[in-house]
Amino acid sequence: MTVAFDPRYLKRDFNSVGTRPLRPDGIDKVTGRARYGADFNVSGQLIGRILRSPHAHAAIERIDTSKAEALPGVKAVITAADLPNLTDGDAAMFDILDNCMARKKALYDGHAVAAVAAVDARTARQALKLIQVEYQVLPHVTDVDEAMKDTAPVLHESVLTEGVESRPSKPSNVPKRTQYGHGDIEAGFAQADFIVERSFKTEQTHQGYIEPHACVANVGPDGTADLWVCTQGHFVYRQHCAQLLGMDASKLRVTSSEIGGGFGGKTHVWAEPVALALSRKAGRPVKLVMTRDEVFRASGPTSATSIDVKVGARKDGTIVAAEATLRYSSGAYGGMWAELGAMTAFACYRLENVRTVGYEVLVNRPKTAAYRAPSAPMAAFAVESVVDELAKQIGIDAVEFRIKNAAKEGTRSSYGPIYGPIGIGPTLEAAKNHPHMKAPLGENQGRGMACGFWFNFGGQTCTDLNIGMDGTVSLAVGTVDVGGSRASLSLVAAEELGIDYGQIRAVVADTSSLGYNDMTDGSRGTFSSSMATISAARNAISVLRERAAQMWDIPVGEVVWEKGHAVAVGEKHGNLGRLSLKEIAAASGKTGGPIAGHSELVADGAGVSFATHICDIEVDPETGATKVLRYTVVQDAGKAVHPTYVEGQYQGGAAQGIGWALNEEYIYGKDGRLQNAGFLDYRIPVCSDLPMIDTQILEIPNPNHPYGVRGVGETSIVPPLAAIANAVSNAVGVRMTHIPMSPPRILAAIVAAGNG
Repeated sequence: MTVAFDPRYLKRDFNSVGTRPLRPDGIDKVTGRARYGADFNVSGQLIGRILRSPHAHAAIERIDTSKAEALPGVKAVITAADLPNLTDGDAAMFDILDNCMARKKALYDGHAVAAVAAVDARTARQALKLIQVEYQVLPHVTDVDEAMKDTAPVLHESVLTEGVESRPSKPSNVPKRTQYGHGDIEAGFAQADFIVERSFKTEQTHQGYIEPHACVANVGPDGTADLWVCTQGHFVYRQHCAQLLGMDASKLRVTSSEIGGGFGGKTHVWAEPVALALSRKAGRPVKLVMTRDEVFRASGPTSATSIDVKVGARKDGTIVAAEATLRYSSGAYGGMWAELGAMTAFACYRLENVRTVGYEVLVNRPKTAAYRAPSAPMAAFAVESVVDELAKQIGIDAVEFRIKNAAKEGTRSSYGPIYGPIGIGPTLEAAKNHPHMKAPLGENQGRGMACGFWFNFGGQTCTDLNIGMDGTVSLAVGTVDVGGSRASLSLVAAEELGIDYGQIRAVVADTSSLGYNDMTDGSRGTFSSSMATISAARNAISVLRERAAQMWDIPVGEVVWEKGHAVAVGEKHGNLGRLSLKEIAAASGKTGGPIAGHSELVADGAGVSFATHICDIEVDPETGATKVLRYTVVQDAGKAVHPTYVEGQYQGGAAQGIGWALNEEYIYGKDGRLQNAGFLDYRIPVCSDLPMIDTQILEIPNPNHPYGVRGVGETSIVPPLAAIANAVSNAVGVRMTHIPMSPPRILAAIVAAGNG
């Protein structure tokens, strides 16, 4: 029986939700039993390898694969001809297809141009060397500002800028312009007593997941296929791969492995369609695992950006106008990265006059992908830096300035919607009163703080809850567990059913075992699947009540569910006692068969998320070297289902933000080739680089979720760039405007300002 589902928040006390049980996947992961993408093997499998362009921009004039095909042990060689264009005019899908295997042009260093499947890795590598590709090398551009110039080489002759008043007739590297805001900017700035205007740059970074992209593809002679893959969304992978290969989606079963990090980088298909095409041609399973070099050169990093920000305020500290122009590189294919930056830039503040303009910019770099709250960290870096500088000019404490101008319930956001209950004000008040904010600083040390915002997503979600005859519960979900959601969803099921957490096992079902689920991104995993789990559990409880009524031979309307038991209500039933879930399940074979609850829904109202971060840093004035001394995250979780996981998300986002702010960047040579495609030269933070990161969880309930849950996984990466930049700037007395703030950049800024 399906029960009408009410997603509204109702205040309640919790027994399971909010506790900290052990993670269900922990033992498998620490003992090596957990199977990741590269851990899966099939009898008779071949090894796939991809030939990649050594040029940043080149026309492909001819590919000769004959020598590779003749090599003993090679079972298949493919080029773009083996992946024909079946996208039926869908420009976004064609971009995915062209990125998976270059067609007329190689658009970046590392762009796939051919692939082989052979009996072993050695033979596959030999075969790649035998493929002859004739290129006509073309001029390239890798810098976001240079790519916007009229003199820049154009990547796609078909790209005409959208979002401008009159559609241009001349192609450019700007696929799209977007604008957000309200009020009268010019009138607002006319009221300002103080105005700060600055330009900023951020360099391209990678998510830095430890597990490379890996898959095993197996296409059968009847056209059915299996794909085992590390992914954040196996249903989306099925949809994309099936469309690109001309398959029926129902004939492709995709199983998600454990995931060794994703952070948004495993939301796109990169090599999976290639593996399927190789398997189809070879008639054998094909295993394809990217090398670390390939991960950096050919999977999706963040955007590099160039941002101008101008903010004006009255002398009483009221912001009267704010505007930003944001230029985001999207790699060789268009995206919506600048649009997201334009939407998030001023989202923390209550503004009468605000305008943001975003430009998507094509460059000869890999196709950009999400990295946690995509685009928001760069926008926050620029805006929060200016806000800090403006507070200093006015003579107001940086925290008080933000509190005075913070958005609140009823505020019209800078990107359009009216806010409901939100947490920016409470996070700022908590930061103001935190012991960290009052701790003394030493010589060459600085403190910075910043705010951050993310939308959070919901989306299509499907969940099954099955009750075994022994009273234990299997929960099948379709959202990939990228941050501990299996534990959280088990807690939610335990809460609804009124049973112990240990009686529930959550699994991520394959695409043939459950209805469609959207990608696990936008912090939607726990939010959407917990909503579906609550719905499924309530449907199961409805069945349990029916079975109990049948066992007692009373009307179902006289049975309620309390703390894991069916209870007969009314004085006439006082002698019936209680029936536990386990007792009802044990009798299910005699009362109608299996007991289950199912839910499919579109989870709306994800609830926006805000955070405030505090950072103390020490800078060596002679070398520009930095050391993060102390770091604190204050963030609104709505309701922390599993507080340990929530704290881990806060800490993980902060740690990645620290690396982004201080060390990490893609470095391209004049030839347009990536020079640091490995963890030796692209340095992510290790334990010795980080302090213990303190966390404070606030809980301002989301009115659109029964438990008040908000997504938490992305907001925590938004403030670090700005918080650290403000700390460094305060430590050295120079405003830092270029991320990452590597020692040479800091030292150069000190010298340029005459402080060195």
